[in-house]
Amino acid sequence: MRSSNPVFSRRGFSRDNGGYAGFEAQHAQAGTATNPYATNPYATDPTTGMPAAPVRGNAMTIDDVVSRTAMTLGTLIVTATLAWITLPVDPANVNKSYGFAVGAALVAFVLAMIQNFKRKPSPALILGYAAFEGVFLGVISMVTSTYISPGVVVQAVLGTMCVFAAVLFAYKMRWIRVTRRFTGFVMAAALGFVLLMLANTLFAVFGGGDGLGFRSGGLGIVFGLLGVVLGACFLAMDFKQVEDGVTYGAPREESWLAAFGLTLTLVWIYLELLRLFQILSGDD
Repeated sequence: MRSSNPVFSRRGFSRDNGGYAGFEAQHAQAGTATNPYATNPYATDPTTGMPAAPVRGNAMTIDDVVSRTAMTLGTLIVTATLAWITLPVDPANVNKSYGFAVGAALVAFVLAMIQNFKRKPSPALILGYAAFEGVFLGVISMVTSTYISPGVVVQAVLGTMCVFAAVLFAYKMRWIRVTRRFTGFVMAAALGFVLLMLANTLFAVFGGGDGLGFRSGGLGIVFGLLGVVLGACFLAMDFKQVEDGVTYGAPREESWLAAFGLTLTLVWIYLELLRLFQILSGDD
């Protein structure tokens, strides 16, 4: 199984393909004939109860993922806050504010794509993405809260935290099982969702109004809920990748990719909830 998240799509640490490719290759070279536990660094010898193979000191841990995710999200939150408080609150400058948001989003997208095609994670690129994505979110949140729907930003933030906590709890309780079928279904649904939103945007740009109506009214609510559900599925897939990375001894640097993937998913969920609460408030 490979995650739908683009930062995981070219990495192979998962149960379904036999573990993290580079790590498993190193153990295979040592020879499984002399050590039947060589392909699993966490296996224990049944006669002694001790680890059958030494655990590498540079293997990824949950603490690594938590600390890198905290750094990435912290950078995003700081730049979002700075963008919010430094931009002028003036109706005449709304278009200028949107211009900042679009520019920051484009830079963040380019940095994300560069990281996606690199063979190894780059903390500078990941933190740079978080910084510019934070500017984008800060501007969008400020404009939404000031000129469109006061209060929805707090609702979207709390909603994102609740979705994260609920999915994590459900995943730990094994109520959600990420399988090949689950992944394939989510990927197909996400592709259809993105294509519909792209079509809606194009119709809105060239035809005016809200395009096909997928982001307003009753349809907007339906697609907003669908977007949140897809984000929750992405979270479960991200948790699966983190779990497999730790279990199969992925290199510690891969924790940056885990942080990157979780940040991308949380941004997705926040934006979907922001739009959803905006529609529900009657300011679509």
